[in-house]
Amino acid sequence: MIEYIKGEIAELSPARMILECGGIGYELQISLNTYTAFNGQTSGKLYIYEVIREDAHLLYGFAEVSERELFVLLTSVSGVGPNTARMILSSFAPHELVQVIATKDENSLTSVKGIGLKTAQRILVDLKNKVKPVEIITTTTGKKVATGVVAEEAVAALIMLGFQKSAGQKAVTAILKSSPTLSVEQVIKAALRML
Repeated sequence: MIEYIKGEIAELSPARMILECGGIGYELQISLNTYTAFNGQTSGKLYIYEVIREDAHLLYGFAEVSERELFVLLTSVSGVGPNTARMILSSFAPHELVQVIATKDENSLTSVKGIGLKTAQRILVDLKNKVKPVEIITTTTGKKVATGVVAEEAVAALIMLGFQKSAGQKAVTAILKSSPTLSVEQVIKAALRML
């Protein structure tokens, strides 16, 4: 499987990009979010998802890993193919889509072209436990910081190191409450001192 392709942007349109790497031009299907991220750029690194069918070998490119992960989750829902998933990701930024799923917002999903009420309900039911909204904590200086991803990665690392999930979550939550701007590595080091 191809993880990512890094190279020169030969062509760019709102739905398609040609990325040249090592003398080979890769055609990538992209969302509007990815188009916006690379518009005006001469080179880039895109995270890839391959779709291999009898009649086609397609590459979907994403500016962020989180967008690719949401694409994979969306295509796992019955009735949602790669083009429909791309349409949804063109309508919402990754963090917005996570919020739509977390708040069970059917109306927002049905506003996307090609998504009916039944498909929207299926997406919400199938993905409600698979995506987590990003927690925003306001620090004492008034700065807003997203801690959900940091907390999730820190807890996963602690579990891999042999600690209980509940103990790891408790320690990470306490650390991020007092110091929400810490990086994942700093949170893990602080948690190791606590546990």
